Amino acid sequence: MLKKLVVSFVVFVIFASQNVFASEAFEQEKKALKLKFSALLGLEISQIKASPLNDIVEVFTNQGLFYASKDGNYLFHGKLFGINKSVVDLTEASLASIRLDGMKKFNKNMVVFPAKNEKHVITVFTDITCGYCRKLHNQMDEYNKKGITVRYLAYPRSGLKNALGELTANFKNMRSVWCNEDPKKAMSAAFSGGSVPYRICDMNVAEQFDFGRQVGVNGTPAIMLENGMMLPGYRDPASMLQVVESLN
Repeated sequence: MLKKLVVSFVVFVIFASQNVFASEAFEQEKKALKLKFSALLGLEISQIKASPLNDIVEVFTNQGLFYASKDGNYLFHGKLFGINKSVVDLTEASLASIRLDGMKKFNKNMVVFPAKNEKHVITVFTDITCGYCRKLHNQMDEYNKKGITVRYLAYPRSGLKNALGELTANFKNMRSVWCNEDPKKAMSAAFSGGSVPYRICDMNVAEQFDFGRQVGVNGTPAIMLENGMMLPGYRDPASMLQVVESLN
């Protein structure tokens, strides 16, 4: 009995030591990857995680999610699918987790149109110059009547700065909405074609745009669901209700 306990303890110590060494080695690999991709590609890396593939890691950057070899010699961008009994979008699953974590910092800075009988919440990356964003907003009462609260994050499609390094008019107008004394009223006026009173404040509109780029937004509206998954494009209220109810 004692012999078995000694053997078990030795095996445990060896296994634990291997895990520690593996963890330390991975931390060194991550540091090397960050330095290389920053120096050569100008990528700002927020996180590096192991992927489902051996010797391939997930690299979360200011330009989105990439995959890389651990030695840093190969970098690629695209979708990774798991194929077993069904097809699973592993890239979207990874991004969903990042979206939910990252969105927390904007909870107090969203423009929210709450449903009185709230059953579901969607978060929409929007742009006041976007036709389908306008269509979605004009149906706000219908979304709310179906128990869907709509929260807006800013995503000025023209970007933050133009080729001359000046702030774009699109960004300044979006910022003016978020900085308005009554953002909901300013948002509705903007979508109705009205002028946006110029405002400047420390609201993190630029950070919202950057966050959108990091988590896969490349057009508006982009609708984030409560589980972190994202729907590109417009959904009418009835279709949206079907989608959010299917998550339960």
